[in-house]
Amino acid sequence: MSATTRTSAWIAVASAEHVRRGRAGGFMQVCHGKAAPLRRIEAGDRVVYYSPTDRFGAADGLKSFTAIGTVLPGEPYEFDMGDGFIPFRRNVSWWPAEEAPIQPLLNRLQLTAGMRKWGYPFRFGLLPVSPYDFDLIAEFMRAAVPDVIAA
Repeated sequence: MSATTRTSAWIAVASAEHVRRGRAGGFMQVCHGKAAPLRRIEAGDRVVYYSPTDRFGAADGLKSFTAIGTVLPGEPYEFDMGDGFIPFRRNVSWWPAEEAPIQPLLNRLQLTAGMRKWGYPFRFGLLPVSPYDFDLIAEFMRAAVPDVIAA
């Protein structure tokens, strides 16, 4: 990567069932399909999903990191899911990884260390995360980080 290339890391938030659909299809969606948050992300950025629940709307308390990968080139695009729902997506190269609970990391992550109400920042659906936190999460997920990141 050249000195002028910026790579950022992000945490996206969605139920695990929605994340698994995105992993299978090679895409991500955030904030109920809004385009604006996806426009903040650039090709080559790294993204990890946090899933507070397994199923959308459930109170099952999953609270785990569920996918991790690299954003691919291209702009956000619309996708017709039927029944009038046309969300925006970005393509992602998902890395092989295991789902991992957030609880053991809460006091180690810069984002949440020492916070009693640690879940508050996740309410926004997409948030930047430090390289340190991203790498710690990747390690905890036993992610197979690619040698060359496609951008």
